[in-house]
Amino acid sequence: MKLVKTTPLLRIFDESRAREFYIDFLGFTIDFEHRFEADSPLYLGVSREGCELHLSEHHGDCCPGAAVRIDTVGLDDYHQELADRNYKYYRPGIQDMPWGTRDMSITDPFGNRLIFTAAKSE
Repeated sequence: MKLVKTTPLLRIFDESRAREFYIDFLGFTIDFEHRFEADSPLYLGVSREGCELHLSEHHGDCCPGAAVRIDTVGLDDYHQELADRNYKYYRPGIQDMPWGTRDMSITDPFGNRLIFTAAKSE
């Protein structure tokens, strides 16, 4: 047996807010979009630098309020990139954690927390 990859599935409620947050602010790109019909809920795949997330408006897929830790190389550079975007809803900071990481925690508009993390030695 071999475990290969994990793709977190996060609940979203508003397509335009999800695009604004994940694409415009965080800099992810859209990998795919799926709807069973034109007016049905959206299932969206996004990625950036090897990190893949699935975002779903389907109520049965997952619950809002998840937390995902994302190992990050170049956390300070990413932090600066986000600060330069001047996103009106969020100004994340980096925090030294007692377990030896530096974390930048960002909560999306739907209550899901993304924790971009790097070793303190980076």
